[in-house]
Amino acid sequence: MLLRIAFTVAPILFGIDKFAEVLTNDWTRYLSSEFNDILPGSAADAMHIVGVVEIAAGVVVAVSPRFGGLLVAGWLAGIIVNLLLVGGYGDIALRDFGLLLGALALSLLASAHAPQDKFAQSP
Repeated sequence: MLLRIAFTVAPILFGIDKFAEVLTNDWTRYLSSEFNDILPGSAADAMHIVGVVEIAAGVVVAVSPRFGGLLVAGWLAGIIVNLLLVGGYGDIALRDFGLLLGALALSLLASAHAPQDKFAQSP
């Protein structure tokens, strides 16, 4: 339950902060030029898109932790690649790798504790 709460609240708060800029006043410095080139608009626009995706990921975790955990893990993998491309943020990439493992654990735990589908059982 604690993993579900954490992976619901954290992405939503980080997503909101892409607009509020409380944690940092320049989220664009964490965006690699490679990712910025494929995202529409300016770097600031790209970070707003990132914020919306993070908010949505948190909501998905709240509704379906099994799928949401995988979604957040995939999102974190993208963030890790982005940070390694930027350079100088290896410490944050390593932290995000730990979070990725936590998101995978959430998905696995949710799968293990999901009610069995009575139609999928063999007779």
